[in-house]
This record gives sequence, C-alpha cells and structure tokens, in this order.
Amino acid sequence: MSVSATAATAAQPARAPEILALGEAMIEFNQSAKDQPNYLQGFGGDTSNFCIAAARQGARTGFVSAVGADHFGRLLIDLWEREQVDTALVKVDQQASTGVYFVSHGPDGHAFDYLRAGSAASRYAPHDLPRDAIAAARVVHLSGISLAISLSACDAALEAIAHARANGVRVSFDTNLRLKLWPLARARAVMLEAIRQTDICLPSWDDVTDLTGLTGRDEIVDFLLSHGPGVVALKLGKEGSYIATPHERRVVPGFAVNAVDATGAGDCFGGAFIARVVAGDDPFTAARYANAAAALSTQGYGAVAPIPSRAAVEQRLAG
Repeated sequence: MSVSATAATAAQPARAPEILALGEAMIEFNQSAKDQPNYLQGFGGDTSNFCIAAARQGARTGFVSAVGADHFGRLLIDLWEREQVDTALVKVDQQASTGVYFVSHGPDGHAFDYLRAGSAASRYAPHDLPRDAIAAARVVHLSGISLAISLSACDAALEAIAHARANGVRVSFDTNLRLKLWPLARARAVMLEAIRQTDICLPSWDDVTDLTGLTGRDEIVDFLLSHGPGVVALKLGKEGSYIATPHERRVVPGFAVNAVDATGAGDCFGGAFIARVVAGDDPFTAARYANAAAALSTQGYGAVAPIPSRAAVEQRLAG
C-alpha cells in the first residue's frame, strides 16, 4: 500500500537541529489519580519526550517521525512547534492514524496500555529517512521502542544509526524495553546490534537487567562498554545515575523531591543529559544536571507537562 505523506509545514527554528530523535510520538491519557475514572489528555512517546526535554534545556532539536492526518497528529505538531522542536522532518501519513496510550496508577506504580497497531509512525521505513539532516546533526537519538514498533521502523532506525556513524555523528540510545511490543530474545538481539553502534547508552536498571541477565552495576556497565559505547549512563531512579566511561565510573546522586508521577522521567533524563553533552559538559557534570531535571519532572502528572525548563533545573542545582 502506498503512503501519501507530506512534511509538516510550519514556521521552523532558524537554525538546523543539533540533536535529532527518531521514533513514535503518541497522545497520552494519564489517570488523574489512583482509583479515579478521569484521564488527563497529554503527550508521550519516549523520543518525543526526549526531544522536548532537550529543547527546554536550550538545545536545538528536531523530531524524525510520522503522524496521522488526524486531530491527534495536529495536536502533536502544534506541541512541537510550541516547544521549538523542528517539525520539518515529521511526515503526515494520509492513510494511518496517530498512536494513543493510557497510563493508569496503582499500588505497584504506573501501567501502560497502547493503541498503536498500524500507526503512522509504525509505517515509517528506511526510504523515509532524512539522510542529509542526519548527516548534519551532532547527535542522533533512538530507543528500543524506535526499534520495536514494526519491522520497517526497526530497519529505518538501524539505517539511521549506520548513516549517522558513517558521517561522524554521535548516536545515543535508550534501551526502553517494552516486552508488550516484542519478545525478550528478539529485543536482546536487535538492541545489542544497536548498542554496538552507539556512542552514548542510556539504559534504565530494569531494562538492562532483563536484557543482559546481569545484576551488578559494574558487570552491567562492563558488558555495555565492551559492546561499543564510550559512555554508559545507567539510570537508577531516585538514587540518581551510574556513569561509566572506559576510564572512570561513579554514582551521581539523585535529588529528593515530592514525586507524584514518574512517567517520562527517564526520557527527561536522557534529553537533559544529551543537551548538556552537546553544550560541552563532561558525562558526570551532565548527569548531575540530568538527575535534577528528571527529579523535577516527577512532581507533576504526565510525560511532557512537568518537564522543567533550564532555569528551573539551574535553580534546583543552586539550591
């Protein structure tokens, strides 16, 4: 089936993006409180959250994806325009819908339910890739979800990684393992292929223990570093992060806050971390900043609305 797709047309940031993220953005419906029937409409999709987080820290970002020619797709484009995320590389698929997901809260934390089968982003394919923009970026970011949503999207993501590397562009990768999307054996095989071509790996603790079968911090980062990345930023939730390079590693402590919803906190960490790396910070300094940003993002509901501005993060760091 052919896809009629056009680029989103809107006023774009004046300068080309230095950080590109590839993946699926979705409309979020987040339960307003545990045991309550009402859901607040918001926005999600891990790489979109990442892009917005980086933009709020002052980085020039662009999103590489597709949305449906529907109301929800228009809402997402409007969101990115408000957030100064370049939408020139977002395609509007006339024959597919925009994905939707629900976040419910319970005693064991938050749970996700998705309506994304056949979404516009899942139909993304290698021929859709903006190769010139990828070659011109400083960092290209992807995630396990970018690889998992469909075979064509997986092929596009791996091709984007290869094209970035061939042009001297750094690659960052967040594992974001979702076993509802694919079986663990395939996730392991495909993610390790991506990690071998990754410069900065941004795994979360639960993801990486499942992917590697390992349980010790040092053995986990040793495993990841041995597969190619020069930096591993292992996210540890409220504890902070464990940052490792081939020459140094240490825990960078988190920040105590009154957390109400951790949805998207890892994405916020990643966006803030890469924004600071692009700005010139070393990984340990970038991690302290990203820890503060991620902590602040848990003080409100939803994946996007609570992402803090650069000023808010700097105030917390000073405080």
